[in-house]
Amino acid sequence: MDILLIHQNFPGQYKHLAPALVERGHRVVALTCKVKEPTTWKGVQVIPYEIKGASSQNIHPWLADFETKLVRATSCYRGAKGLRDRGFNPQVICAHHGWGEPMFLKDIWPEARLGLYCELYHLTTDTFTNFDPEFPNKNPESDRLRIRMKNINNRVHEEIMDAGISPTRFQAGTFPDHWQDRITVAHDGIDTDVVRPDPDAQLTVADGKVLTRDDEVVTFINRNLEPYRGYHIFMRALPDILKTRPNAQVVLIGGDEVSYGAKAPKGQTWKQIYIDKVRDQIPDADWARVHFLGRVPYDQFLAMMQVSTAHVYLTYPFVLSWSLIEAMSAECAILASDTAPVKEVLTEGETGWMVDFFDHKALVSRLNELLDDPETRKTLGQNARALVKANYDLQSICLPKHVAWVENLAKLPVRPVLD
Repeated sequence: MDILLIHQNFPGQYKHLAPALVERGHRVVALTCKVKEPTTWKGVQVIPYEIKGASSQNIHPWLADFETKLVRATSCYRGAKGLRDRGFNPQVICAHHGWGEPMFLKDIWPEARLGLYCELYHLTTDTFTNFDPEFPNKNPESDRLRIRMKNINNRVHEEIMDAGISPTRFQAGTFPDHWQDRITVAHDGIDTDVVRPDPDAQLTVADGKVLTRDDEVVTFINRNLEPYRGYHIFMRALPDILKTRPNAQVVLIGGDEVSYGAKAPKGQTWKQIYIDKVRDQIPDADWARVHFLGRVPYDQFLAMMQVSTAHVYLTYPFVLSWSLIEAMSAECAILASDTAPVKEVLTEGETGWMVDFFDHKALVSRLNELLDDPETRKTLGQNARALVKANYDLQSICLPKHVAWVENLAKLPVRPVLD
């Protein structure tokens, strides 16, 4: 059948799914603003659309987010009309609706089934809006109203969604009850043949030093180093980690920008703010054992996991990082926050250890215990990889689920656009 994929950063979540659908004989077309010229990628026809329009001046700030999505939606709509006029009529459309792109596609193809990647619904409870007392809501009442407005994009898409797919139960559970019977939980999957332990792995850090499994290596990863992923908590623990582990090398991967939550004060980065808070507590000789690698190619990320003695993962109650499950697949010994998304994949004492998100003293204490106990680290790592292979393996578990989900979309009754 003919399948249309929509993602502003294609392939995104369709990296493995799109080629798999091609291999099964489907005609797969991707519409994206990422490319400037039509191209082919792994059998997928990749067609560009151009974003036209910009945000309005002096618009109400609660509407600015939705207007950006509306600009993408109308731009994608024009690109889709061009596809239709050239004779393309998909039976199934799959899209990540987080940027608004598929908003009007069923107006073009009313008989197509629309499957959405349901990443997160924004909730107004204190668990989500006021989790971290270090960053309290200045206007909690109005903030709830703002967040409700932030869900306009989700609500518009709910009206036209034939089915949804979400990577974790936690994420699916953020969506309202009337979505639930249409959402399938299926993780994107980890290629456990690639993300695996390697006793010979080596990681070169910024000063040219090469780290191996023979070194004591503490690792920490964020897409961007920021509070939503516990960077501030880890940095508070850093002076004591270095003091109590005189041979440890501490390696951090992550950019200087913001992926989630509030931006740092103007002209600053969260990374530097929290370096500045602890730097005077750390002697220069110890600071030389701290390695900020920034954003790195995947092979370097993988090497970091493979040389890790203990991996620290912290997160707010939010979207779970793929990196946690990748760390499990690499047989890392993991010390993680005891927050809800983590507890879905990690079990205390079996596949990892957990600690209160805010308790940096307990983090240091438990990390020391873990680093002093090689047998426990080995058991935790092996158990973690076994769990990933049984539940999150790309080829044997997750990719077949996603392929079946797409193919079953075509059998669903059509959900019409509502006026």
